[in-house]
Amino acid sequence: MKAAQRTVRLELTEPLRISRSTMAAREAVWLTIEHEGLRGHGEAVTSVYYGLDAETLGRLLHAEALWSARFADPETALEALRSGTGRTTAPPAVTAAVEAALLDLVGKRAGLPVHRLLNPHGTPPSAATARTIGITTPERAVHQAGRLVRDGFSILKLKAGAPDPAEDLARVRAVRAAAPHARLLLDPNGAWTVRESERLLPLYAELGVEAVEQPLAPGDPEALAHLAERSPLPVIADEDAIGFEDARRLAGRVQGINVKLAKCGGVGAALRIAELIAGTGTELMLGCLTASTLGIAPAVHLADRARWVDLDGHLLLAADPWTGIGGGDGTVRAGRGPGLGVRRSGAEEAPA
Repeated sequence: MKAAQRTVRLELTEPLRISRSTMAAREAVWLTIEHEGLRGHGEAVTSVYYGLDAETLGRLLHAEALWSARFADPETALEALRSGTGRTTAPPAVTAAVEAALLDLVGKRAGLPVHRLLNPHGTPPSAATARTIGITTPERAVHQAGRLVRDGFSILKLKAGAPDPAEDLARVRAVRAAAPHARLLLDPNGAWTVRESERLLPLYAELGVEAVEQPLAPGDPEALAHLAERSPLPVIADEDAIGFEDARRLAGRVQGINVKLAKCGGVGAALRIAELIAGTGTELMLGCLTASTLGIAPAVHLADRARWVDLDGHLLLAADPWTGIGGGDGTVRAGRGPGLGVRRSGAEEAPA
């Protein structure tokens, strides 16, 4: 097997403001693994929060490519990746990208989509996805919500955590009035204190918000669990639920866990977390970072396993360089084609 990589810049249609930052673009590193004339692709994106820039991602993906080249075929490499055989520890985002490329390649070699590799008798997953509205004026939020509902979105996720909590309340009230039938999720990205959460959550419950992600600053999962015990809204752990051990500590103590492949380590890791929390009263949310269709696609193959699906990262881009999972009408769909079922926009394959 041989591998190559390419770094590209992903521009957002408009800057996305959350409680801790505003993002207008990010870089993505594409990994391509080739074997016997077929290519598998994966993507890792930069993240200030996780301390990953393009140079670091490129260096780590190069090391992983050298590791994968030791194996006779992608099937053996995928098995070794999941068992950790002979690997040094890589950040979860890098492991997820390597696994995605191998899954894509294994699926193409078998003539099967990834979801059939995971469940031989399954049908192509599809799910209504949330669409994110950043911290903005109520007027702008209402305009965005109206357009999204007309396009077919039934779930809207509103970012919260403005310096003045009244701004968030005004924005959510305005969106609720403009989209009375939409399901609303709220995400302060850890911006509130316990006291603020106890004051604000009942107000959002009255507005019909369905659930809140990570209201408290990460680092104290016990506080998050205690808040979830008395919250009038389901509490979904995100920044406090990075990997399996975090999920184990919170299983049965919060109402949801947001699993992102880039933070837990890929499809295999996500499936282990899903199995862990099944039956505990904690339900699965599938989330993502802002990324291209290539970066979002692996999670779409798991979409039928989640209560909440928030796989809209590719929909925030001014120009998505990949296609194959839809989403513009409010529903993401795993492709029926082999592997991840994605392709370069306007092309059959990415360059090796």
